[in-house]
Amino acid sequence: MSNPLEFEFMVRALIGGVMSGAIAPSLGLFIYLRRLSLVADTLAHVALMGVAIGLIVNVFPPFTALIAAISAAAAIEVMRSRRILPGDAALAVFLYSSLAVAVVIIGYSDGFNSDLFGYLFGSILTVSSTDLWLLFGLGVITVGFVMIFFSELAQTSFDMDLARTNGIRVDLINLGLAVLTGATITLSMRVVGVLLIGALIVVPVLAALRLTTGLRQTLFVSIVIGVVSAITGLLLSFYTNMAPGGAIVITSIGILIVTAGWRFGVTRSRTEATHPAS
Repeated sequence: MSNPLEFEFMVRALIGGVMSGAIAPSLGLFIYLRRLSLVADTLAHVALMGVAIGLIVNVFPPFTALIAAISAAAAIEVMRSRRILPGDAALAVFLYSSLAVAVVIIGYSDGFNSDLFGYLFGSILTVSSTDLWLLFGLGVITVGFVMIFFSELAQTSFDMDLARTNGIRVDLINLGLAVLTGATITLSMRVVGVLLIGALIVVPVLAALRLTTGLRQTLFVSIVIGVVSAITGLLLSFYTNMAPGGAIVITSIGILIVTAGWRFGVTRSRTEATHPAS
């Protein structure tokens, strides 16, 4: 059986997977607490539109996807904060319009090709050194953002009105979170795939919430689950020739099912201990 570390492309994919697995849930925790999980899917479809534009005009697709995702994230947050449109309506408008544009462009470019398929579902063969450096830079920015503004992120996640009363620049915090989420989706799409990165943002958080109580604990455990999901999924992809994005998401969902079962068992045991059968 081959050792995946013997192959340079696999080493790059694992490094990229670790970084994506750590960055995505660290932002996903605050997105989930705001009940804005659909943001990830919306920005993923915007990034898909950016990829399609990049491929048809022969520009580096991650660059066009990054510009599209960050621009959409900022526009959505402005529309939501200024009440131009309700939050879910703004997300729906961007999701369906970007998907429509992507479908039209893909149709003009004679449908799917191997490059587009790799962006959609991830491809361990296409992770480059440039991707790793971009992910590293994003990781540094994300860690700094979360560490410096952890209290502000927590307060705005639970009660935005109270956060404003406390003098927190809620709009700027939300904008920063949205922009970093857009960048994460775009820069992680080589590893996970643009249509599946949303799951890596949300699912590890859901699993962590079943194991922990404190916010900092949940953040740490969700990052660990994200990293484990990425590594396990990429190894599964290597040995079974499965699409890496699908393997990573299936792994994370498997962890979620296990943690949910464990939580159910603990809760049931405590209930039986408190109210023993007569």
